[in-house]
Formats: sequence, structure tokens, C-alpha cells
Amino acid sequence: MRNLLNFLARFNNLIIFLILEGITLYLLSTGNSYHNTRVVKTTRGLAYRLEQMVNNSRNYLRLREINQVLAIKNANLLNSLENVMKNRDSLFFSVRDTIHLQQYVHTSAQIVNNTINRQKNFFTLNKGKNQGLGVDMAVVADDGAAGIIVGCSQNFSVAMSLLNIDFRLSARIKSNGYFGSLTWDGNDYRYAVLSEIPQHVTFGVGDTIETTGYSAVFPEGVMIGTINDFERSGGDFYRIRVLLKTDFKRLHYLDVIGNLKRNERLELEEQFR
Repeated sequence: MRNLLNFLARFNNLIIFLILEGITLYLLSTGNSYHNTRVVKTTRGLAYRLEQMVNNSRNYLRLREINQVLAIKNANLLNSLENVMKNRDSLFFSVRDTIHLQQYVHTSAQIVNNTINRQKNFFTLNKGKNQGLGVDMAVVADDGAAGIIVGCSQNFSVAMSLLNIDFRLSARIKSNGYFGSLTWDGNDYRYAVLSEIPQHVTFGVGDTIETTGYSAVFPEGVMIGTINDFERSGGDFYRIRVLLKTDFKRLHYLDVIGNLKRNERLELEEQFR
């Protein structure tokens, strides 16, 4: 009761004003048809705007949930597409064994920690072994290469970022197929360097750089970026500056790609080294 009395004493002027304002509006609306119409229209307009504000707030709060659902659906669609493509290419199978034909599996994940201002950058994902993630899986953001998983716990994973001076990736110029080694020089987070491209090769600024698939980690054809600039380096090769497709300052939802046939391939190749 004391709190109520304190509240009334503190806001008595405002309460009296609102009461008098309400009485005035009531008298105007009941005593004059014109004012009545104006009051009704104004009230409806205010109610409509208030409803719009509430709906917009609700939609904003639901964006996080919607993005998570879309990321999961995208991973499921990529897995389905992988099955369809393998079935299409396997013309001599009368029974479709999609488990053995599928080569890559996709899992959506979310960034929970990320660095870009060090020489050796890493980022952390909110999924781990319990969700099917493992070491040497590729990480893709917005259809652009982002990194490789190097460690997993039960529910989290750490990936070596492409923005790491120890990162190496087999990459090629899409227009002509010539490949080299993609690295990061530790400077600008927006650019990487493609080396080992012979000087007789023809290409131009704006050409697409993509993965070769030679590493058994990234699938073939994942976009890395576009050629921004190039120069002749020592020997008979170019040093190509690549504008990365992935914006590492805006990483949020990612696609983690696992190669189901990676171990089989590596074990076979090891026999001939």
C-alpha cells in the first residue's frame, strides 16, 4: 500500500493530466459528430501503427531462429543434391546404394568465436563429434572457402582459418584450369596469394579462383575469390593477389563438409609414395 501511495504522490500531476485529457476527448467525441469521427480515425491510426511496431519487433526477434532453420535446410539440400548427382552418374547400377555413392556430407554450424587480427587465426564452431564433425573437414561460408577443422570436442570444433600463415590450399584459375598453392601472407584479411602459376598462362583481373579438390578436404569447384592483381615473382611464375569471397569479419553460419571417401583415397595414395 505504501508503494502505491508513493507512486501516486510521485506521478500525481501526470495522472491528473491524463484523466482530464480523457474526459476532454470523451466530451468532444460524444458532443460533436465531427470530433467523434476525428477521434475514432486518430485512435485507429495509432492502434494500427502500434500493431505494426509490435509485429516488426517480433519479426526481428525471430530472425535468429529463421536463419538457423535456413542453414539446416541448406545443408539437407546439399546432401540431397550430392545423392542425386551420384545416382545420375552411376548408369550401370540397377540398385541405387546412396550411402556408398555419396562422397560428401554437409552439416550447418554457427561461429561462436573468431579472430582475424593475428598471424595464425582460428575460429570456433558450436558443433563437434556428437554432431558428426571431425578433423580435416572443410568449412565454407557464403559459398566461399573459410578454413579446415583441426580439433574437436564432443560439442565444439576449432578450425584453422584461411587467414592463417600456415594454411595451404590447392587452388586453380577457373577459366583455364591451371593450379597452384593458395596462402595468406598475414597482412590484409580481405586478400590471399596464389603462387606457382607459370608465366606463359593467360588470365586477367576478375577471373575466378576455386578449389581443385586435390587435397581430399575441399570438394572441387568451391569458390575462393577473384583475381585482384598480379605480378611476376622470382623464377618463371606469377604472384597473384586474390580478393577473397568470404568476409571473415561477418562469419556467422557455416557449412561444414566431410569427405566420406577421404581415408580410402589417402590410404591408397600412401602405398605409392
